[in-house]
Amino acid sequence: MSNKTSNSASKRIRALLDENSFVEIGGLITARATDFNLQQKETPADGVITGYGVIDGNLVYVYSQDAAVLNGSIGEMHAKKIVNIYDLAMKVGAPVIGLIDCAGLRLQEATDALNAFGEIYLKQALASGVIPQITGIFGTCGGGLAQIPGLTDFTFIEETNGKLFVNSPNAIDNNEISKCNSSSAKFQSEETGLIDVVADEDSILEQMRQLITLIPANNEDDMSYEECTDDLNRICQDLENAVGDTGILLKSISDNNMFFETKADYAKEMVTGFIKLNGITVGAVANRTEIYTDDMSKSNEFDAELTPEGCEKAADFVNFCNAFNIPVLTLTNAIGFKATIESEKKIAKAVSKLTYAFANATIPKVNVIIGAAFGSAYVAMNSKAIGCDLTFAWTSSKVGMMDAKLAAKIMYADEDAAVINEKASEYEELQTSASSAAKRGYVDNLINAEDTRKYVIGAFEMLFAKREERPGKKHGTV
Repeated sequence: MSNKTSNSASKRIRALLDENSFVEIGGLITARATDFNLQQKETPADGVITGYGVIDGNLVYVYSQDAAVLNGSIGEMHAKKIVNIYDLAMKVGAPVIGLIDCAGLRLQEATDALNAFGEIYLKQALASGVIPQITGIFGTCGGGLAQIPGLTDFTFIEETNGKLFVNSPNAIDNNEISKCNSSSAKFQSEETGLIDVVADEDSILEQMRQLITLIPANNEDDMSYEECTDDLNRICQDLENAVGDTGILLKSISDNNMFFETKADYAKEMVTGFIKLNGITVGAVANRTEIYTDDMSKSNEFDAELTPEGCEKAADFVNFCNAFNIPVLTLTNAIGFKATIESEKKIAKAVSKLTYAFANATIPKVNVIIGAAFGSAYVAMNSKAIGCDLTFAWTSSKVGMMDAKLAAKIMYADEDAAVINEKASEYEELQTSASSAAKRGYVDNLINAEDTRKYVIGAFEMLFAKREERPGKKHGTV
């Protein structure tokens, strides 16, 4: 560790990595530029500490910006150190973690600093889908620097001091920071979909450590089993009561109730995150209609509808899982699409992205229908029609075009209530029941809710060696 930067930048690295595991690279590098007032300033490590170490035995590369050196601003040599870390990480196949606290471009270096930004962007783009990239924002991350978390896979932000923006709040027309602090952790996590975790600094570093143990080191890592100490056949009592809050449901079926939720504050009607099943990391995507707090009081309620934000959130998550060969489990309870003017502007494109993400993914895919699965919203949620390998349905679930009563009203619009009720009953039996879908082969098995854990574990075990090819192409365009 650089003896000139024993401040917050180095302390974060020490807290993040296993004790005494960090090896610094480029600690003697300083700024080359001397224009304006730079020749009068010391720039130890040029404002960024770079190197490698381990987290629970897993190799990672780290850069941590030092706000005490020119406010952590990025210049030519600062960027070259980060680029070098990326080059090494790509060679050996290990994640890169960036700890951001930066004023942005170094004005004294002008075009050299602009080029430096571009070099970092290029390395991030090349690394995308090859090695995991994680960003932690502990101070300012503004302007062009905001692209760095946008190009990474997971972003954490400190709840009080973290600031993320392209345009500062006061630079936005008809706004100033007291009116709407668009740079705050709260705004960025709830409105933009860029933030995965908001927490205090210590909690962020601890959760980063947990995340590293859950995801592969690179896109060729075989994600070997870790020992599972939970009962593989554990019955999950009262699981049907969690059909609304699927965050609780996922935690219940996971090994030792482990659940790492991503983007928890954004599009809360769609849950994404990682669980463990028989020691293997599985990505989870689930519709949600309720949220309960730790004391089991209801804090939020949603319709069982797909929203543009929820679809985009889920699609991005599935794409990450597919890139790194992480199996995906979906829990489906969707009756349609959110019907508002604002939703209508984006829903067609967003649900297309979700459909494409599932259809394009070659990883093991398992779907459990836990509630109502109606219409094309059901089809988009990892149905067999778009490539799901195995679909289970709870015995209490429904699968079909729409609610039976509504269908009967449409088909028998001129009939009285007795006829409509009779036809609704017939329609539910023939076209809307899970058993009817199973008879047609759209559902592979009907299961009791309490048996969900053992069935999905068995399914992923069977699919462990799955191989699936796609038509040769450079890439899709959806």
